[in-house]
Amino acid sequence: MDLMLLIPLGAVAAAGFLAWTSYNRLMALDERCNTAFADVDVQLKHRHNIIPGIVETVRAFAGQELTVLTEVTRARAAALRASGPEMRLEAETQVGQTLNSLLTVVERYPELQSSGHFRDLRQELADAEHRITAARRYYNLAVDEFNATLRQFPGNLIGARARLSRRKAFDLGVERVLIDEPMAIRL
Repeated sequence: MDLMLLIPLGAVAAAGFLAWTSYNRLMALDERCNTAFADVDVQLKHRHNIIPGIVETVRAFAGQELTVLTEVTRARAAALRASGPEMRLEAETQVGQTLNSLLTVVERYPELQSSGHFRDLRQELADAEHRITAARRYYNLAVDEFNATLRQFPGNLIGARARLSRRKAFDLGVERVLIDEPMAIRL
């Protein structure tokens, strides 16, 4: 076979192989992001399951704090209704803020703080927050890798052709502190 024919065929084959591997990598990274978000979702649902117990316990000791209790309940309901990552992010940020408000109010009630049931729920909430943080960090790492690959050549060409767009990191913004915790919990 003529060498002049082999060179273009080799270039076409190399370009095809590069496109194929780039597409497969982008699809794998996209799926990793989906899986990581599902893990975050599971951890957030676990936290949502703890919230009613905390609200009821606080209500038993500090029923006059109705405003804060109502805010927590509303924020939880909004988070459960939220669809899509953007709405979910906003709703979960609100849940975190209202939980912090509730835990700040609790400081005014020593009898509530000394309740074993409340301490157990608070510890369970702190553990859930730690798991959310870990799951969120993994999700954000997956998103960073996906976005970086999508911006690099030939991922940018393949991604545009496959109609893939950049993903947004799941950042809850401010540092949140659970009262009586030795360390701040970053979410």
